[in-house]
This record gives sequence, structure tokens and C-alpha cells, in this order.
Amino acid sequence: MMFTHLTVGTNDLVKAHAFYNLVLPTLGYVCLASMENSAVWGGADSRFVVLKPTDGNVATVGNGVTIGFTAPTRAAVDEFHKVALQAGGVDAGAPGPRNYGPHVYSAYVRDLDGHKIVATCLNLE
Repeated sequence: MMFTHLTVGTNDLVKAHAFYNLVLPTLGYVCLASMENSAVWGGADSRFVVLKPTDGNVATVGNGVTIGFTAPTRAAVDEFHKVALQAGGVDAGAPGPRNYGPHVYSAYVRDLDGHKIVATCLNLE
């Protein structure tokens, strides 16, 4: 794993927490901690943090930034996409094969703050 953690900002932690609590379990990630200004999800070797910006400014979306989550199966990618849309996310690329490499199967959504997130399965099924 290249990163210990990735962080995105939110302007509504309650809504972001509810969104990710529905979406990330589809990929096997669980909420590890929920605090006043942040929440943390993770698996065996990495963490994803959603927080209110510590400088007090409005959270903004990075142009050209995508947060990629590993999916164990293509079915998990499909479920990630379905649940994210049901939870209020916006479609940014339906589940399906991608031309990024052999066996790449991904689905993209934008979360409630507009961050682009993707679930990708690299397993041949």
C-alpha cells in the first residue's frame, strides 16, 4: 500500500458520514472512528478520512482528483455504484470494463460534496 491514509473535506459531516457508512461497506471497509470533526473508515492497511477543514474554510473539491478504492470483486463494484447513487451520489461512470489495463472493472461516482470516487476490481472473473 502506497498511502497510510487519504483525506477529503466536507461541509456537512453528518451527511458525509451517512453516505460513506452505506457505500464503503460494499467494498469491505468499516467505520473505525467517528469524532466531532471527522470520521475514519478502513481496511487492513489503509485509512480514508472525511473531515471538516481544520482551517475553518469551506471544503472544496480538487479538480483532477479521484479517490480510488479497491474492490474485491466486480459484483462489489456494481453494488458500490448502486448504493452510492441510492445514497445521493451522482453517477460519474457506470460500472464496466475500462481500457486502463487488463481486467480493469470500475465505477465512478461523486459523493455529496462533489468528490470523485471510484471502486476498481483488477481481478479476472
